[in-house]
Amino acid sequence: MAGLQAYVAFAESARHGNFAAAARELGLSASAVAKSVARLEDDLGLRLFHRTTRRVALTSEGQDLYVRCRRIIDEIDAMRGEAESVRGEPSGTLRLDVPLTLGRLLVVPVLAHLACQYPRLALDVSYSDRLVDVIDEGLDAVIRIGPLPDSSLVAWPIGQQVLVVCASPGYLAAHGIPATPAELSCHRCLAYRLPSTGRPRAWQFRTNGRNDERTPDWAVTMNDGEALVAAAVEGMGLVQAPLYMVAHALRAGAVTEVLERHRPKPLPISLVYPSHRRVPLRVRALIEAFTAQRVAAVLELSEAAPARTRKKR
Repeated sequence: MAGLQAYVAFAESARHGNFAAAARELGLSASAVAKSVARLEDDLGLRLFHRTTRRVALTSEGQDLYVRCRRIIDEIDAMRGEAESVRGEPSGTLRLDVPLTLGRLLVVPVLAHLACQYPRLALDVSYSDRLVDVIDEGLDAVIRIGPLPDSSLVAWPIGQQVLVVCASPGYLAAHGIPATPAELSCHRCLAYRLPSTGRPRAWQFRTNGRNDERTPDWAVTMNDGEALVAAAVEGMGLVQAPLYMVAHALRAGAVTEVLERHRPKPLPISLVYPSHRRVPLRVRALIEAFTAQRVAAVLELSEAAPARTRKKR
């Protein structure tokens, strides 16, 4: 007779849609999870999954079993959560994916605070600018920039991302200052290559209260935002980048903002996690750490500082 672990392996495989993600969640190998599910199918005499090379999909019998398994597993998770609450200390491994520059500048200090406060909590953090699937990849949470279209996830607001267009004083002295986004056609523009598509990201503006998207003839394309800012500092052209990424260069006078009155609307920055009935204690601890470190306030300061610098010049 199949044991409880086989049912857990089945339920996690159904939730993630593949054996590899379920294996990461359970700390097992993908082959061990697949064999456990196969034994469960043999024991029940039922086919629970339709299998392809990359994903698994529930059969009608598998769907019925998954609904019953989830109720049991949710109860087990609830009991584990109550035990954690009694101890008052999160444990296990917190798995995150965060954007490269935002993660380095703002998330690392939060993680340092978390690690100091909860030494029993392990951290497994990936830094990338690709759009990962928090459920498929077995993550506890990700940081997303922009609106959240997936209603099965919860977005806890961290702050806002403001996009600005900058260039070095030397470049502007040689090529002039654009007054409108339409004048970008006369300038050298530095583009960020999106990891999801491999294409340059279009620049966003607001003109007469309306969104205004521009795709200039790109002079330079790079896949790293900080490298683009460095290129702008060196006088290679105009760059549109998050304000927290260029705030230091703005304060130092290495770049100057242009087209300020055409700034697009700020994008929300959110900590995103699955909408379970019970939020794991490790995720709640992460939310509290973000609040304690005042990340939103840091982002607001990065927005205000360049404006004060411009008034002094």
